[in-house]
Amino acid sequence: MKLTVNGRAVSATTGGTDFDPGKPAVIFLHGAGFDRTTWRLQTRWFAHHGRSALAVDLPGHGRSAGPPLGSVAAQADWLLRFLDAAALDGAALVGHSMGALICLEAATKSPQRIWALVLLGAAPELKVNPDLLAAARGGDHVAIDLISSWGFGRRAHLGGAQAPGTWMLGGATRLLERARGGALAADLAACDAYANARTAAKAVRCPTLVIAGATDRMAPARGARELAGLIDDARMVEIAGSGHMMMVEKPDATLDALAETI
Repeated sequence: MKLTVNGRAVSATTGGTDFDPGKPAVIFLHGAGFDRTTWRLQTRWFAHHGRSALAVDLPGHGRSAGPPLGSVAAQADWLLRFLDAAALDGAALVGHSMGALICLEAATKSPQRIWALVLLGAAPELKVNPDLLAAARGGDHVAIDLISSWGFGRRAHLGGAQAPGTWMLGGATRLLERARGGALAADLAACDAYANARTAAKAVRCPTLVIAGATDRMAPARGARELAGLIDDARMVEIAGSGHMMMVEKPDATLDALAETI
């Protein structure tokens, strides 16, 4: 599906069905350096179970025109304009890692439009290792190697993909390799600089689910618990055996948690 936001082309996938703005909408946002394809399993399920699903390529990612936006706040503003472009009065927002911060910020900027919020791999702070940030800025492949390694739990390092013949770490590496120049560095810098999560969390007024991987090394579960504690009536789910990429590592457990909320 193609839309236009701020005069630039935006790409989103609908989960294999025609997009219907009359159905309750669920918007999925990817994390730093990735694109809409990280959500292909979840979008398909919701699209075939009474929802209109849109997994979006953020500006400068996937098939959406660039350049990448430089801050979480700017991306949250962009997300609300995306809702306008899709003719949506409201939506549930589902975000992973950087995408979770964007969804959190958008939910506080326009609370009347967000009817549910799901934050995966999130924490009050997503500080980035300085060496990782420097490698990303320099275009060093080690940045991709580190994210692919740190982003997955131990089981994923040994195999364990639910779809036979697939390689989770290799898939993540390839997605990051095909990202446009500067996108990963811009995203990591935006995460590192974002300092409004605690204030935003206290302002959330919609049903909220926080999902953490029990073995997440990039956003440890203790941070997710803190974030959930700041949000009124938030529900917390911790997925055993999963690292940061829970929607890929543990797709069934992740989907079960999502389906109970949206």
